[in-house]
Amino acid sequence: MSGLIAFAVHRWQVTLVVFALVTALGAQAFLSIPRSVDPHFKAPVTSVIAIVPGADPADIEQTVSKPIERTISSLCKITELQSYSSDGQAVITAEFTWESDPDRNFDEAVREVNAIRASLPQGLRSLEFRRFRTTEAVVVQYAIVSETASWRRMEKIGQDLEESFQRQPGVREARLWGVPRPEMPVSVDLGRLAELGIPVTLVTDALRVGGTDLPPGALRSGEQRFNLRAGGAFRDVAEVRSVPLRTEDGPVVRVGEIAHVAWDTGERTHVTRFNGKRAIWITATQKDGVNVLDVQKALAAAAEDYARTLPPDMQMKKAFDQSDDVRRKLALLARDFGIALALVLVTLLPLGPRASAIVMVSVPLSLAIGMLVMWLLGYTLNQLVITGFILSLGLLVDDSIVVVENISRHLRMGYSRIAAALAGTQQIAIAVLGSTAVLVFAFLPLTALPEGAGKFTRGLPMAVIATVLASLVVSLTIVPFLSARILPKDEKAEGNRFLQVVQAGIHRFYAPVLHWALEKPKTALTAAMSLCVAVLGLVPLLGTSLFPPADAPYFLVEVEAAEGTDMGATARAVDLSTVLWRKSLLW
Repeated sequence: MSGLIAFAVHRWQVTLVVFALVTALGAQAFLSIPRSVDPHFKAPVTSVIAIVPGADPADIEQTVSKPIERTISSLCKITELQSYSSDGQAVITAEFTWESDPDRNFDEAVREVNAIRASLPQGLRSLEFRRFRTTEAVVVQYAIVSETASWRRMEKIGQDLEESFQRQPGVREARLWGVPRPEMPVSVDLGRLAELGIPVTLVTDALRVGGTDLPPGALRSGEQRFNLRAGGAFRDVAEVRSVPLRTEDGPVVRVGEIAHVAWDTGERTHVTRFNGKRAIWITATQKDGVNVLDVQKALAAAAEDYARTLPPDMQMKKAFDQSDDVRRKLALLARDFGIALALVLVTLLPLGPRASAIVMVSVPLSLAIGMLVMWLLGYTLNQLVITGFILSLGLLVDDSIVVVENISRHLRMGYSRIAAALAGTQQIAIAVLGSTAVLVFAFLPLTALPEGAGKFTRGLPMAVIATVLASLVVSLTIVPFLSARILPKDEKAEGNRFLQVVQAGIHRFYAPVLHWALEKPKTALTAAMSLCVAVLGLVPLLGTSLFPPADAPYFLVEVEAAEGTDMGATARAVDLSTVLWRKSLLW
C-alpha cells in the first residue's frame, strides 16, 4: 500500500497520464454504454399462444390447453406451468429454473409443441411462441387516428409505417395492432340463382377452387421457358366477381352477376382508440444491448418523415416514448451530481478552496471509473444502475475527504508538500481501506440474490461497489498526487477562519460527550444498543416491499365484465368507467 502511494506521488508523470487516460475512458464509456429503462436480460419463460376462432373457453381448454400442457410438462427443469383459456385463445406459460439456458428451453418447447400440432383442432389459425426478454417492452407507440377512413386504408398506412420501423437499426420487431380482420362476404341472390338454375353448391365450389394455391409449373416453347401458376388466393373484389360458374348451355355466368361482393371486417375482438378516437397502433421493440435513445431517434425520424405523406383524413400521434423515462433518470443523476459537488464545496470550506477542488475532482473521476467498469461488465445505463450511482455519490467522497484533511493537518504541522502527502495518506490508508471494505461487504450480498429479482437488481449493488472501490483507488493515488502539487505550502497552525469555527464547536459540544463516553464505556454502549433496538421497532410501521412505488407518469386500468359479454357491452362499460374517472379528477 505504501509503495503504491509513494509511486503515485513521486512518479507524477505516470500518475498524470493514468489520470487523463481514465478520464477519457470514463467519458467514452458514458457516451457508449447503452441506455435503457430496465436491465437487459433473458428470462427462462416461454409462452405458447394458440388462436382458434369461434371456440369457447371450455373447448379451448380441452382441445388445446391441456394437450400443450402435457407436452411441455415433460420438459426438464420446469418450475411452474400456467394456462389461460378464453374465447378463441389459449395462452400457456412455462417457467424454467433460472440456472437453465433460456434459448435452449425455448427451442425445446417449440420442437415438442410442433410435434403434436397435427393433433390439435383443424380450426387452429395460428400457434405463436414467445420468449420473455426485458427488451420486449415497447420503445415507442404511435397511433394512426381517423374517424372517417376505412379500415383497409388505415391498415395499408399502418403496414407501410410498420415496415419503415422494422428497417431502422436496433429494432427487434415492429408490430401493427388494432386492425380488424378483413373479410370479403359473398351475398348470393337466391332468386337469380333459381332463375338461372344454378345450385348454391356450384358457387361455393367455384370460389373454393378459384382461391386455392396450386403448385407452380413451367412451360417450354422453343428456347424459352415460362413459369406457370394456376389459381391463387383472391387479392381484390374484381377477382372474386370474375370467377366463372359452369352452366350446361348458354353464356358463362360469373359470381358478380348473381351475388354482391364487397370488402368488410370480421367480428372485432379488440377496440383500439386514442383519446377516445378510432385508431390503430404501431409499436416497436429494441434488440438486446443497444441504446434506446439511438433507437428512439431513428424511429422518431422515420415517423416524422412518414407523417408528411399521410392523407388529410388521418393523423399520426405519439402515445408512448420509453426514452422519456431514461432522460428523466439521467436528469436526476445530473441534478444529484451537482448537489453532491455543491455540498462537498460547502463542507470543505474549513480546509480551504484548494482542498475542496481536489475532493471535487475525485467525485467525477470515481464516477467515470465506475461507469467504465459497468460498461466493461456488459451492463446498460438503466434506472437501477443510475440509482446505484446516485446512492454512491454520498459514499465516494468520504475517502478523499479523510485523506485530504489528514494531508492538510500535516501541512499545518510544518511538513513539506510531498512529505505531508506521503505521511498523511500512509497514516490512514488502513483505516480508509477498512471503511471501504465495510461498504463493499454491505452491498455484496445483494449481488447474490437468486432468480429474476437478482438479475433485475444486480446492477444497483454492482454500480455502488464499482464506484466505491474506484473512490478508494482515487483517494490513495490521485488525491495525494494532487495534494502534493495543489495544496498551499504554508498552512497556518490554527487553520482558516472556517476551520477555527468548526474546531471551536467540536471542543464545546462534542468533546464533553466523547470524554463522558470514554469514562463510562458500559453506559455509553448500553445507551447506543438500546437506541438501535428501539429503532428496529419502527420496521412494522414502515412496511416492506421489493421496490418502492414507481413515480411513473402512466397507469393501467382494467375493467372486467361478466363472462360472455360481447364487445359492444364491454366498450360501453369502458366508456362509462372513463367518464366516471374523469369526473373524479375534476372533483
